[in-house]
Amino acid sequence: MLGTMSEEFDVVIIGGGVAGLSAALVLGRARRKVAVIDGGTPRNAPAAHAHGFLTRDGIPPKELLEIGREEVRAYDVEIIDDVVHRLRHDKAVELASGRVVGGRRIVVTTGLADELPDVPGVAERFGADVLHCPYCHGWEVRDQRFGVLATSEKSVHQALIVWQWSKDLTFFTHTQQLSAEDRAKLTGLGVRLVDGKVSELAVENDRLTGVRLVDGEFVERDVVFVGPKFVPHDRLLAQVGCARTESGSIAVDAQGRTNVDGVWAAGNVVDPMAQLVVAAGDAYRMATALNFDLVLEDQGATLASA
Repeated sequence: MLGTMSEEFDVVIIGGGVAGLSAALVLGRARRKVAVIDGGTPRNAPAAHAHGFLTRDGIPPKELLEIGREEVRAYDVEIIDDVVHRLRHDKAVELASGRVVGGRRIVVTTGLADELPDVPGVAERFGADVLHCPYCHGWEVRDQRFGVLATSEKSVHQALIVWQWSKDLTFFTHTQQLSAEDRAKLTGLGVRLVDGKVSELAVENDRLTGVRLVDGEFVERDVVFVGPKFVPHDRLLAQVGCARTESGSIAVDAQGRTNVDGVWAAGNVVDPMAQLVVAAGDAYRMATALNFDLVLEDQGATLASA
């Protein structure tokens, strides 16, 4: 049984990461009535620190979000700690608690999940010494013994990038077949190639010690980079029929509008490659466009009633 509509907002933002909070900050300062709904499971929770966010480099992710929440509350933004069960076509949002809130506009900033390779040790060490982004964590592990676990056609590209942070680099082909051209690219940089399927990442005393292959070979490594499959949390957008691009991601225009009237999106849910600072910036830009969209609607309503 549906709950009753508890309150109507100008904007309901689903997702309280940096994108959602950035949008909330802009809209709150624009004197809009805003609610941010967040279930409390940020993607970067496994990481000890967030990097590359100017003035906040090295901050624990949880602390970054706490600061963001404090800032938006100063502009009367309501933070609702709850999980969204359903987004309706009438722009009402049903929460797990039974509460229902509505918005003139809905913003979805629900991010994504990292689908990790099914190799023992990867999930357990992810965010510590199993990493995916050298721009996020490369400085902290620079000059250590690196490995790259190949899981897709993008793994060679990843290896070419992480080589910038350590020249002691081993590329584990795992389940991938490398072309002669890719092999030449890697070996030309001095990257060691190890063929054969990986059976596990070895861990001792709460740290990665190396990579073990199914044939028993063991290669000592301090850090392993992997390429997760990015899976956007776009279920709610799909519920209301948002169109997708040819690649399968939710389609938005340059300002963040979906094809569904009143529904906007920003951050990793539409751009899986966006880093924290990029997601925050994109959400800022989206929020300014959304506010003007509301301005035009307010103006039209005023003229109609005159």
